[in-house]
Amino acid sequence: MSDLRITEAFLYMDYLCFRALCCKGPPPARPEYDLVCIGLTGSGKTSLLSKLCSESPENVVSTTGFSIKAVPFQNAILNVKELGGADNIRKYWSRYYQGSQGVIFVLDSASSEDDLETARNELHSALQHPQLCTLPFLILANHQDKPAARSVQEVKKYFELEPLARGKRWILQPCSLDNMDTLKDSFSQLINLLEEKDQEAVRM
Repeated sequence: MSDLRITEAFLYMDYLCFRALCCKGPPPARPEYDLVCIGLTGSGKTSLLSKLCSESPENVVSTTGFSIKAVPFQNAILNVKELGGADNIRKYWSRYYQGSQGVIFVLDSASSEDDLETARNELHSALQHPQLCTLPFLILANHQDKPAARSVQEVKKYFELEPLARGKRWILQPCSLDNMDTLKDSFSQLINLLEEKDQEAVRM
């Protein structure tokens, strides 16, 4: 091979390297979704979201009004608006529903019968609310690590999810702070539902 051919070969290789390094462009932006997170005080909303954001769940203070966290995942960023679950705050939940693309409902699976009944009523109201009824729902049966925790099947039956949520996009998953793999998998399923809804909107 002549010196000219060798030089041309090296120049072409340099060009390919330059293209690979400089002309690749930034990676595609991850889609962002705005979610609302609701549930009674003590259900564990704040602790779960803090853990997903790699924050220490220790000394977590229950949300009294609302807070917003950007929860990063590999294929999406979830902007979660968490609403306080106290009696005097729940009546104002609906004021914060506008603009939501999905719902996270956290319940304490080891709570008293009275609190479980209240949680059921709140979930039923959310599933039927005009601004939420067509959105994907992730329902987390939290505190599965406690002895009194009810199973997912017990929660599904007690909350009457099959008849109430038939035809809707919803996921019911068990969770606890000590099992992050299950929690992350639950959110991955929710992201899949959000992406499906996006694709349907494009096709319409």
